[in-house]
Amino acid sequence: MVASLFGRPIYIAETMEQMYLIGIGSLFLVVLTGLFSGQGFAIAFANELSDFGAKDYLGRIMSLAIVRELGPTLTGLMMAARVASGITAEIGAMKSSNQLDAMRSFGIDPIKKIAAPRLITLIVMVPAMTVICDAVAIFGAWLIAIFHAHISSTMYWAAIRERLVFGNIFIGLVKPVVFSLVIAFISCYKGFTSEGGTKGVGQATTDSVVMSSITILITNFVFTKFFFPMLRGYL
Repeated sequence: MVASLFGRPIYIAETMEQMYLIGIGSLFLVVLTGLFSGQGFAIAFANELSDFGAKDYLGRIMSLAIVRELGPTLTGLMMAARVASGITAEIGAMKSSNQLDAMRSFGIDPIKKIAAPRLITLIVMVPAMTVICDAVAIFGAWLIAIFHAHISSTMYWAAIRERLVFGNIFIGLVKPVVFSLVIAFISCYKGFTSEGGTKGVGQATTDSVVMSSITILITNFVFTKFFFPMLRGYL
């Protein structure tokens, strides 16, 4: 799949179509997830911080939690649930109906025609959706800070800007790129290797979502465990 990104032909129309279907199609889900997750976390943190008289730190904590962990992980899981299943089912259906063999008979590489546009799309769209999820979650937390925790808007946004440093932003953008590779590789692999007709396609779709979600969670832990010490001076 990586090798198919280089050289001709380049299927620009297919790539743009996938960017619309995968990116714009997931926008509502990502916005909804970010909004209510941000508000839920903000309420929980505000209630705990109020016991120590430290509600003013809500913006700082939410900035760290959302940009480092909440935004990338939730976006990755939502994209895995929606996109991985669709990619696997589509490729699996094409295989069961011999469309992949028909492509090869016409000299078309299925990996370059089908997998490469989806890989490019995920590499672009998962980070973009993560940024949107982060922004919406921070906005949702701001609503809670104003109307529930009774924190001034100026203090909240000052605390948010204080923690939006290079290290946190870098981690928050690298994780989605890694997650996009996980989703693309697993979903395409399960689609191209599905067997047993429609029943096999259904099983491959289920396996794709489960494997992608678990791998994202494991990757997030490994990334956090070993990458944070390297960027400690920038956090």
